[in-house]
Amino acid sequence: MKLGIPKETLTGESRVAITPEVAKNLIAKGIPVLMESGAGERAHYHDKAYADAGVQLVDRAAALACDLVAKVRRPSIDDVAGMRDGAILIGLLETCGEDEVVAALLQRNVTTMALERVPRISRAQSMDVLSSQANIAGYRAMIEAAIRYERFLPLMMTSAGSAKPARVVILGVGVAGLQAIATARRLGAEVFAYDVRPETKEQIESLGAKAIDLDIGESGSGEGGYARELSDEAKARQQELLADELAKAHIIVTTAQIPCRPAPVLVTEDVVQRMREGSVIVDMAAGSGGNCPLSKPDEVVIEHGVIIVGHTNYPSMMATDASAFFARNIANLLGIMLEQGESGEPVLKDLAEDEITAAARFELQAND
Repeated sequence: MKLGIPKETLTGESRVAITPEVAKNLIAKGIPVLMESGAGERAHYHDKAYADAGVQLVDRAAALACDLVAKVRRPSIDDVAGMRDGAILIGLLETCGEDEVVAALLQRNVTTMALERVPRISRAQSMDVLSSQANIAGYRAMIEAAIRYERFLPLMMTSAGSAKPARVVILGVGVAGLQAIATARRLGAEVFAYDVRPETKEQIESLGAKAIDLDIGESGSGEGGYARELSDEAKARQQELLADELAKAHIIVTTAQIPCRPAPVLVTEDVVQRMREGSVIVDMAAGSGGNCPLSKPDEVVIEHGVIIVGHTNYPSMMATDASAFFARNIANLLGIMLEQGESGEPVLKDLAEDEITAAARFELQAND
């Protein structure tokens, strides 16, 4: 059972699904790895490192034609056309329903292991791509904010005078938000954080930040540890109560997203107008509508004197480490997908028998 690794072709994507280290371990377990030449270059993993690990360097057609195909981002229609009937695709499918790519995959009888559907349970933590990549994203987003903010983040005391610490507000306390909090604290900022889920208060305070406590009349706790969408009344009250806290911020990092729904608006234009000139908003939800209506996907804009950053792929900005984490997630998933056959070679298990693979298997859900 061969594993193919094609090069990522989406604009701005620098990650690669499998690193030389992980490839070497997979090959030792009897899984031949075929990689499109140059697939790891943008993540600083060169062909020689893969060849030394035992990887077969091939063209794109050969990589796509394998029994197993691993990608970071969803395939194109042309990629699907190059896959063999009955193959297994492992990667982020990035869909909330059926679209032309999903339809093409189903038509070719390709079983898709959608990594964003891996359940958030203890046994699946080592396969949780969303968490591993969000951790990187939260760190890189805070670094981006620090770079754009043209003042000190920590308290600075010198013979020439002193500077007060920057006031940083993190909106949304999932994996990315928690890492943004931790990074801002390490940089010496005064950090505040808010989430619609009451249970996050303890996590915020455990990192040395202060929780913003708002009474919006309902809880935003949803299933699987995610936030749920609030009622229109609660959204309006949330915006009203948050406004004063946000207007005092020097840096705001927003991470609030709801799966398959537009991102909630948390930082209104009125708030932006009230912020100090030179302040920074990093809107990590820019790709799904934005937590700030002034943000633009993959652009950095200045509105009312405030710098608004709308990058949508922070893990790709740290492609080497992001690829390493991603590859280990895939290797761990393959560990429960395959077993040793009678011939000694790995064979596919029944994917419906394990709760992790059953949840990730998009084909079953699309056909239900």
